[in-house]
Amino acid sequence: MGARTGTRAPRGAFVERHRVALVVLAVVGALVVGFREPSAATAGPFVPSGDGVVLERLPSFTEGPRSRELGRLRRELSARPGDLTLALRVARAAIELSRARSDPRYLGQAESALRPFWEMPSPPTESLVLRATIRQSSHDFEGALSDLDVVLRATPDDAQAWLTRAVVRTVLARYDEAKADCDELVRRAPALVVAVCSETIASLTGDAAGAYARLALREAATASTLSPGERAWASSVLGELAVRAGKNDAARSHFAASLLAEPGDPYVLGALSDLDLDTGRAGDVVARLRGHEDNDGLLLRLALAEKALGHPDAAAHTALLADRFRASALRGDVVHRREEARFRLVLEGDADRALGLAAENWAVQREVADARVFLEAALAAKRPDRAAPVLAWLAASRCEEPALVRLAKELSR
Repeated sequence: MGARTGTRAPRGAFVERHRVALVVLAVVGALVVGFREPSAATAGPFVPSGDGVVLERLPSFTEGPRSRELGRLRRELSARPGDLTLALRVARAAIELSRARSDPRYLGQAESALRPFWEMPSPPTESLVLRATIRQSSHDFEGALSDLDVVLRATPDDAQAWLTRAVVRTVLARYDEAKADCDELVRRAPALVVAVCSETIASLTGDAAGAYARLALREAATASTLSPGERAWASSVLGELAVRAGKNDAARSHFAASLLAEPGDPYVLGALSDLDLDTGRAGDVVARLRGHEDNDGLLLRLALAEKALGHPDAAAHTALLADRFRASALRGDVVHRREEARFRLVLEGDADRALGLAAENWAVQREVADARVFLEAALAAKRPDRAAPVLAWLAASRCEEPALVRLAKELSR
């Protein structure tokens, strides 16, 4: 379930996963204010000589049929700015494009479409659900929960709001509350959606193998009725649960099935690449992610794989990531601390800095990946005492993720 949330059930409610919201593991598409030449990884920020200097050529917003459809909808909305139904369509299309392309610029278009309605004395609940989704993407989880609380008091049968609140609470490790939200879906959502919601939480709280088995049965029972997007969504969640249950071969098959149904999904590409990095298949990662360098989350995994292989492009890609994180810091962006911690730890070998970033990140969100980089950094920095908050969470939740269990044992030696 993680951070991959969106705007429509079932897929939209869980694609942010990762983890949260549109899981922006990247600072993709942002205007780079630092020098982007790979050799300048340790240089100071580039200062343009004048307003006419081109800092970066951004990808066109008109590329592809979905972008063109979004453009058409926005033009319609400019002629009918008070049309709530149309504004919701624009926002949903923009949010989905942001997720699909890991490009946060589209979220600005969603906000622009909905802002007039948010400024009303009593904003329409549909607009608040989408604002909650947008707030997740900037890690404003409490703001998102506040919006969802308002929606559910006004419209308690809003399945999307229950789903989204369950996702946010799961990211915050508030599992009992998230499970209560899942229970509210029994009468309000399809059985597969209810199963994903409940079994994701079960997989994090001591029943990974059982959760995977139950969800696999539920997905198989409904497979013939699923659209390609729904099939991709279900397969990606099954892949996550399989990893958690220690079933790596099954996880790889599920992620591959998800990509077959929805090629190029950046979250699933990242999840499969993480699995391959863990299982000694760095060559597969390089082959898969070559050409995805514009996505910072995928570039990170590509550089990790190249480093593992001693690939000649590793240094250039590491330098490029350093530039992007520096540009992110200049913008005051603190959303990507988990990714930066991983970068500092593995690619730069700076365990102390990685540990600081991981601790700051853990104060905001508490997913498995957040726990892992925190434990890895504490181990590398030889500071097992700093890992206490994560070890306490691991004991309380009874999470069985193999990597976390292994790291906890190493830290206890």
